[in-house]
Amino acid sequence: MEQVPLLDELLVIDSDSTDDTIAVAEAAGARVVRHSAVLEKYGSYRGKGEALWKSLFETTGDLIAWSDTDIQDWHPRFLYGTLGPLLTERRIGYVKAYYQRPIVEGGLLKEGGGGRVTELVARPLINLFYPELSGYIQPLAGEYAGRREHLEQIPFFTGYAVEMGHLIDLAERFGLNGFGQVDLEIRIHRNQELEGLSKMSFTILQAVMKRQEERRRARLFADLGSTMKLPRSSPSRLSLEVIEIADAERPPMIRIPEYAARRESRVG
Repeated sequence: MEQVPLLDELLVIDSDSTDDTIAVAEAAGARVVRHSAVLEKYGSYRGKGEALWKSLFETTGDLIAWSDTDIQDWHPRFLYGTLGPLLTERRIGYVKAYYQRPIVEGGLLKEGGGGRVTELVARPLINLFYPELSGYIQPLAGEYAGRREHLEQIPFFTGYAVEMGHLIDLAERFGLNGFGQVDLEIRIHRNQELEGLSKMSFTILQAVMKRQEERRRARLFADLGSTMKLPRSSPSRLSLEVIEIADAERPPMIRIPEYAARRESRVG
């Protein structure tokens, strides 16, 4: 923002963190809002998708670029890279990044170890139900950008299923001709434990089944459970922990009266 006049707004959505996130972000020049303080009458969910949905309300630009915050080697290309195709190709409405994803194990960088949920869950699901989207190299990449006119018209899953929901819903809205992807070279991020990845996979599976049921009138999601049973062991006993895992779904932002009124005032 200081060197090249590309970005008009820099916003950090804080999900009620208890560390120094807010102070560090504000010191760097970003505007910070707590997601629980945005559209308070509609409540708050924990999750990445919730923060993205509420960022639509808090920003004004025609183009919106998002980036994950757990990247160890963050670089401005993560924003200008995804914005570039939107600025140069009017037909493109949504752009995702792809990159090499090494993984850190035992303090060492291991090539090609990241993206486990993508390869084991998301890619097989896409090839099975949405083969037209199979050309996306990293469908769950956390760096992407889109035009507000499209993003405000689609629902948002509130958790980890948000990226899958975007692809499915936007493909229905403008087709493959409106998609783009860019090579951002390499990305090193914090790696989750396998149990966390299992929970993420579960929400993505639910999202795909939900869309299949809605679009194809097939009874799938309604018959599925939303509880995940995780084995636990101790020296004295074995047990199952039952966890409720299900992404809520926010409506298209344009249907929120407060947003629609603000949007109309800006346009007018």
